Amino acid sequence: MTYKRLSEQVQELVNPQRSDTFIKRFREAVRTGEVKAINLPGERFTMPKQYTRRGKTGTYQKDTKEMLFEVTPEFEAWFEEQNKDLAVSRQGGQVKVTEETLAAGLVDFEALARETQEKLQSSYEKGQQLGKSRAGKKPAVKPAASRSRKKA
Repeated sequence: MTYKRLSEQVQELVNPQRSDTFIKRFREAVRTGEVKAINLPGERFTMPKQYTRRGKTGTYQKDTKEMLFEVTPEFEAWFEEQNKDLAVSRQGGQVKVTEETLAAGLVDFEALARETQEKLQSSYEKGQQLGKSRAGKKPAVKPAASRSRKKA
C-alpha cells in the first residue's frame, strides 16, 4: 500500500489559492468513507493559500492538521476531478486567462477570440451609430454672456 501526506497532495493543486476548499472537501470525503485517511497527531502544515485582511496590507497563511491517506486508483480519480473543479478562482468564476491556463487547456482560445471579436465589432457599431446621429444636428450655440458696463 502506498501512503501520502495531505501536505504533499495539496502541493499538486493547479490553483493553490483553493487549498482551503480542497482540504474541506478532502475531510468530507474521509468522513463519508470515500477516502481512507488518518490524522497525524501533533503534526501541522502551512497551506499555500495567501489570505488578506480587509483594509490591511500584506498577506498571511494558515496552518492545518496533517493527515496520512492511502493512494488508490479511486483516490487518483477523485483528486483529478477535484483539481479540475478547483482550477477556477471561485465557484461560478472564470479561470484567469494566462499563457499557462491556455497551454493547460483550462480556457478555450477559440471561444475567447470570438468573444473579443464580437466585443470589438459591437463597440465599432456603437461608435458609427453615435457619429451618424450627431451628423444631422447643428452644434448648439451658447449665448454670449451679457457684459455689464460700468459707468465712469
